[in-house]
Amino acid sequence: MKKKSRDLEKTYSTAEFVTILRRLADALENRKRFAIMVAGERISIPSRATFNVEHEREGKNEEIEFQLK
Repeated sequence: MKKKSRDLEKTYSTAEFVTILRRLADALENRKRFAIMVAGERISIPSRATFNVEHEREGKNEEIEFQLK
């Protein structure tokens, strides 16, 4: 079954974000897949995923994105 394309963004509290980052770091250290619920859909990132950091600047605004593919 083909999945629909989408582009979502969700804002988390600091405590929620820290919890997610800790789970991600633990999964990476243990070479295990990482799973997270996004808009009601379970997304699984395999341990062999690639990672990158993206930085954007526009005027005085700075944005950093951590990406897992």
